[in-house]
Amino acid sequence: MNSCMADLIVKATVKEALQDKNVASDFYDALNGEVHELLEDAARRAEDNDRKTVQPRDL
Repeated sequence: MNSCMADLIVKATVKEALQDKNVASDFYDALNGEVHELLEDAARRAEDNDRKTVQPRDL
């Protein structure tokens, strides 16, 4: 993960959501990176549609 990226996920919540599964330590960094990309793409779609508000349809 890029060191300048803020953590967008809560590790304890992710582990809880995965219930009885083991979670590799590097999974959290990969998931955080995916969330960052998702947000960047959604923001770009909103801008492409001349909006400042990111909406569910931007996902």
